[in-house]
Amino acid sequence: MFPAEIEDKAKSLVRLLAERKWMVSTVESCTGGLIAGALTDIAGSSAVVDRGFVTYSNEAKMDLVGVEATTLAAFGAVSRETALQMVHGGLFRSRASICVAVTGIAGPGGGSAEKPVGLVHLAAKARDGQLLHRQMRYGDIGRTAVRLATVSTALEMLIAAVE
Repeated sequence: MFPAEIEDKAKSLVRLLAERKWMVSTVESCTGGLIAGALTDIAGSSAVVDRGFVTYSNEAKMDLVGVEATTLAAFGAVSRETALQMVHGGLFRSRASICVAVTGIAGPGGGSAEKPVGLVHLAAKARDGQLLHRQMRYGDIGRTAVRLATVSTALEMLIAAVE
């Protein structure tokens, strides 16, 4: 279902999480559940995947993971600030030891000069670890390519946070 590169990263992450007896949660906007999908595509993932939040709308970001309305008003849904609040909410509204959150503009429309198509903010955090943030500018490479690139980057961040 997923490209081999993503499948390999998902397998590595599932193995690392199982070794540590950790669980993961995801908070996804532009990927719409694809990160959780890549993980649950791996046999044995039920031992390490706690839950996934698909927070596509601003209302879902607020209701499900506690993103503040003032953050969305001041910085927008696609921002570092929103991604950080998403990852904190996903971590603390789950049983997970680690969480990743993504919010971005997959296209083909919806971009602007300030926030172009292909802009994605990702955040990852372990309960006892440092907070990681990446701002990616994948470019206007097509909706599917932006979403898959985001899944790949998210898995890389989770692996780095677990290691």
